[in-house]
Amino acid sequence: METVVSGIRSTGKLHLGNYYGAIKNFLEMQDNYNCFFFIADLHALTTHPTSAEMHQNVRQVVTEYLAAGIDPEKATIYVQSDVPEITELYLYLNMNAYLGELERSASFKDKVRSHPDNVNAGLLTYPVLMAADILIHRATKVPVGKDQEQHLEMARTFGNRFNRLYQNDYFPEPYAFSFEQKLVKIPGLDGKGKMGKSEGEGNAIYLSDSPDVIRKKVKKAVTDSGPTEENQEKPDYIQNLFDLMKIVSSEDTLNHFDDLYNRCQIRYGDFKKQLAEDMIIATAPIRNRINDIANDHEYLQKVVTMGAEKARASAQKTISDVRELIGIKPF
Repeated sequence: METVVSGIRSTGKLHLGNYYGAIKNFLEMQDNYNCFFFIADLHALTTHPTSAEMHQNVRQVVTEYLAAGIDPEKATIYVQSDVPEITELYLYLNMNAYLGELERSASFKDKVRSHPDNVNAGLLTYPVLMAADILIHRATKVPVGKDQEQHLEMARTFGNRFNRLYQNDYFPEPYAFSFEQKLVKIPGLDGKGKMGKSEGEGNAIYLSDSPDVIRKKVKKAVTDSGPTEENQEKPDYIQNLFDLMKIVSSEDTLNHFDDLYNRCQIRYGDFKKQLAEDMIIATAPIRNRINDIANDHEYLQKVVTMGAEKARASAQKTISDVRELIGIKPF
């Protein structure tokens, strides 16, 4: 079977963007591919979390992976830092990653603009560590969001550069993979872009959010006074809310409110109320399982221990081969 690799940073609770942009696909992939799904705690260090935050966030993501339906008997669930071979490969790849190409990374530019007081080397070489995450298992399929396509392209660049340098076709080229026809980008509630943990609490609907919290967040979502002409083009912040409704609501519901908008008869209060209730229904099965799994400490420990063993078995084979190709081997 082909190998699939994907990870989520351990920077807090999972949200609808994580679920519909990634995890929903994971549930289908785990039955058909050799899947490695990891919690990217090393990537999270770029934002300098406290040790208590780090530990809790890793547990939270593992819990929510399981609650969402990822089966540790079918897929390998592991914590990135439990596989030290990843950081070794990261070092080797860094030796052939050039400053200019790293500085041109769109995500690095965004971080420099938004957090000018925290431009650390980890942010600069973030794409190299991501490449190591993928190449360590010699994956060919990577379920990433639209915003991560450049990082995946860089992973291909680093793998191919290694192959050329050591005259071997060892690393296969990884490509974006989704069961959907196109990569999914889930918009946030603030009207500015994608749903994300770093965009503020009110931007995201978390899988663990209570019904009351979901209603309050959706109620505060950015809108305007409504359309002034029939069939008027929706501004981005309104289109974002319709895109969210397309994900969680029935087609009839979406068409109903789209028709009201096009006839200048939409009432955003009713629209938001329906959107919130559909979000509550969509997240209910996962929300109900989160608390049960979170309290089963023995099960969580078993899952990450088993995942680390399986991930390291794959990673150790790659590192052994890479060392030999480079010439790092015992006399």
